[in-house]
Amino acid sequence: MALSSRDAAQRLIDAARSPLWSLGLDRHGAVMATRDSGVIGLPWVITARGAGRSMRVSAFAPGDDCELEGDIIGELTGNPRDMGRQLRVVLENFDVSTDHGATGHDATN
Repeated sequence: MALSSRDAAQRLIDAARSPLWSLGLDRHGAVMATRDSGVIGLPWVITARGAGRSMRVSAFAPGDDCELEGDIIGELTGNPRDMGRQLRVVLENFDVSTDHGATGHDATN
């Protein structure tokens, strides 16, 4: 679901707030969350972009090009507040210590 208004996007962002992540909109209007990776200028990035009636959640490791498609780690459905709550769960469960984030698999597996 592409968010139809700035107000809907703000409701999603407000519901997704998490202490470890900074949230906002990217230049294309997608919801973007960033988290410090320990390297200046190279954060972890998670985006939620419209995909029909839902939003596809993608993860980008530090240094990845966020203009390309990242690793798909989830999908958000429902109204903006519900999608925000779902995104908060994704953010809180995202494991930055692995190459595959929330999948729980080591990159060598």
